[in-house]
Amino acid sequence: MSVAVDVPPTRLRRIEVLHVGRRGEVAGGMTQVVNGYLSYPFDDCDLRVIVSRDGSTGPRALAIFLGAAWRLATLRGRDERVVVVHLSQGGSFVREGLLLRLAHARGFGTVAHLHGSSFPEYAAREPARVATVLRAADSVFVLSAETRAAVLGVLPTAPTELIPNAVPEGTPRAKGKSIVFGGSVSLRKGVDVLVDAWRRIADHDGWTLHVVGPVADREVVPSELPDAVFHGGLPHAELMEMLESAEIAVLPSRDEAMPMFILEALARQDCVVATRVGGVPAVLADGAGSLVDAGDAAGLAAALERLMVSDAARDELRAAGTARFQRDYSAAAVYPMVAERWRAVLRGSR
Repeated sequence: MSVAVDVPPTRLRRIEVLHVGRRGEVAGGMTQVVNGYLSYPFDDCDLRVIVSRDGSTGPRALAIFLGAAWRLATLRGRDERVVVVHLSQGGSFVREGLLLRLAHARGFGTVAHLHGSSFPEYAAREPARVATVLRAADSVFVLSAETRAAVLGVLPTAPTELIPNAVPEGTPRAKGKSIVFGGSVSLRKGVDVLVDAWRRIADHDGWTLHVVGPVADREVVPSELPDAVFHGGLPHAELMEMLESAEIAVLPSRDEAMPMFILEALARQDCVVATRVGGVPAVLADGAGSLVDAGDAAGLAAALERLMVSDAARDELRAAGTARFQRDYSAAAVYPMVAERWRAVLRGSR
């Protein structure tokens, strides 16, 4: 007589994943990616951050960088630690690029996690530097097919992986007649186009446009704009609360990689209106959002107005966007897969 015995699944040994970059209450999608990782309860990974910059300049910036380099230079445990370095373009490839090369030289498994809306242009301008840095990565995480093509254009042997950004789901709450933009108030983010589009809508019918973010280009902020509020920079949690109660989120950028703002809006069941740039069309494909061309104020106005006047249009877009988010961009869907990729570069796994 045989007796069936339940055998518990084998747990993987815990590893430590060290993220090199920025963390905390800092504007920018790269930082929010790191913050999202830190807030998620990974089963078999412990996460820490080695802060390599905080937005400061001069002696303080140098001290922070040297502190990060010292930690990597004295780090032990190559068989149970992975180093993930977050890079964008420009100075990041010099500063964090050196830290990636240091971690690789010391024998740690390394990941280069690429961000930055202008990385393809930077790679075309600085192919030798980009190739030199990325040779130190056992895996290169990219956010879009465009970035992957740019990487392979300068380093055809680069082990690239398309890894989408992801965020935790939001907290459901009652929606009101508000439209929220979040990001740098700048020409690159298309705030001038948004202002033009808002003026083209004849009747706002109780809707309010909220523009949230630090002002980078003063000329895009109008002296007056009816039914609109420019909040300036707010803590990230306050922006998320605004998205919780908003019906519509808008991002009319001229240039993007994969903006976290769009994922954060989808996670909060907002209807998203954005432009066909970078990785945005892939996120909002199959009716998950409303797409317009960059710089097209008339098209943006029409897309916003369609949602403002029709409950049915909003319900349809919201349902498609929520389903797409839960399947492809929620933390529960993406983060376990990311953990597998981190583990794959572990020194003993390669």
